[in-house]
Amino acid sequence: HVRLEESGGGLVQAGGSLKLSCAASGDFVSINSMVWYRQAPGNEVELVASISRDSNTDYADSVKGRFTISRDNAKKTVTLQMNSLKPDDTAVYYCNAQIILDNASRSATYWGLGTQVTVSS
Repeated sequence: HVRLEESGGGLVQAGGSLKLSCAASGDFVSINSMVWYRQAPGNEVELVASISRDSNTDYADSVKGRFTISRDNAKKTVTLQMNSLKPDDTAVYYCNAQIILDNASRSATYWGLGTQVTVSS
């Protein structure tokens, strides 16, 4: 059974920083892409940042230059460093990963339960 667990959310003032982490656990071979999504109240789920197995990254325009995604393949973790936070960044942030389950390359996509980020003005 594979599990993704986020941590690091909280309340911060505008202009501040937070670092989110997501750890994968369970029985699997490796991890392909790892992605952070967010959902604000009343809004659709939005892709925030993604990182490939080879650490190629991509960002939503709204967070470019402020957020940095990184991963540690040995520790099976992905982090999202969020700087210069704005009230518009307030949302539940979800970790998503494409997991390679076995040596036959069967894969599945998993989601964490989410962590709340609140940015006060």
